[in-house]
Amino acid sequence: MNKKKLRGAVIGYGFISAEGHVPTYVARDHKLGDVQIIAIADISPASRDLAHQALPQASVYADYRELLQAEAANLDFVDICTPPRDHASIAHAALAGGLHVLCEKPLTCTVAEARSLLDHAQAVRRVIFPCHNYVYAPAIKAIGEIIQSGQIGKVYSVTLNTYRETHAKGVTGWNSDWRRESRYSGGGIAMDHGSHSFYLTFDWLGSYPTSVKARMSNLESGQYDTEDDFTAELTFPTGVAQVHLSWTAGLRKVIYVVQGEKGAITMEDDNLHIETANGSNGCDVRQLASRHVEKKSIDSDWSNASHASWFNALFDEFRSAIENGDFAGKQAQEALLCIQLIHTAYRSAREGSRELPLG
Repeated sequence: MNKKKLRGAVIGYGFISAEGHVPTYVARDHKLGDVQIIAIADISPASRDLAHQALPQASVYADYRELLQAEAANLDFVDICTPPRDHASIAHAALAGGLHVLCEKPLTCTVAEARSLLDHAQAVRRVIFPCHNYVYAPAIKAIGEIIQSGQIGKVYSVTLNTYRETHAKGVTGWNSDWRRESRYSGGGIAMDHGSHSFYLTFDWLGSYPTSVKARMSNLESGQYDTEDDFTAELTFPTGVAQVHLSWTAGLRKVIYVVQGEKGAITMEDDNLHIETANGSNGCDVRQLASRHVEKKSIDSDWSNASHASWFNALFDEFRSAIENGDFAGKQAQEALLCIQLIHTAYRSAREGSRELPLG
């Protein structure tokens, strides 16, 4: 039985929508016929021209308010791809218009905004869903399967390092450095990348953090008012997590380490290294000399910043949330927690890396 075709609008036609979301929608419409983008809004004339070229049948607007006023009756959802400072206002307007909302991370720039959005979604019975797309990367899914199999035992420590040579540049037709200006971004690399690291720690440690301490720096402080290097230590009921994010690393790479009672997984981009204790039956792997090593290469296309290949699986879950009436579900609740973590970490860094509770 064919699923209902969802009619959507994309608000913000920068890199992530032009290279990631929209091409996936177009390909999905051709293959499955279950989604169609009928309208796009962007404040940049150059981006509107590109949007019209990519989707000539869609209506293109200079302002999201105009789009919603003209198109809301014809839409099922909006996909918000603007800088974060506008996420909350656009999402509220869409929810008020009876539309479901898919939104790029971070969901909002403040905890109060996030709570308000989740409450609004519940009240109007419409879905709010964040683009927490790292969980759909093939290498990340493989790590989850290994953990669930019990191969490395109970996880007690995770370390997530994300290295970038610079911040992701926005479109030149508007402001290519908006991620480094807090008036648009709400923060620096922690606001831009923190959610990805944090929601992975929730999955892998099987719980939510109780405290955080952090430090940050801005090596390019003469140019920008946001941090470009960030480190946080999170305490969980089940273990600990360390997160390091850098825009000044001189390379693009992700290196994750997941340690369990029977072994460990190291991921370096597409390459997984799984080391376990030979013949261990609940023994502490750290006390055993004999090891079994397994290596896997899982193509996850980490070098492509649009992560377009992961978007279909994310959209499947968004569809499921709509079908099941999961208006402010697990993903939305974790998006709120990610924002709370980021702001508590910012406070910790300002207060000399003091450990702070998460209430």
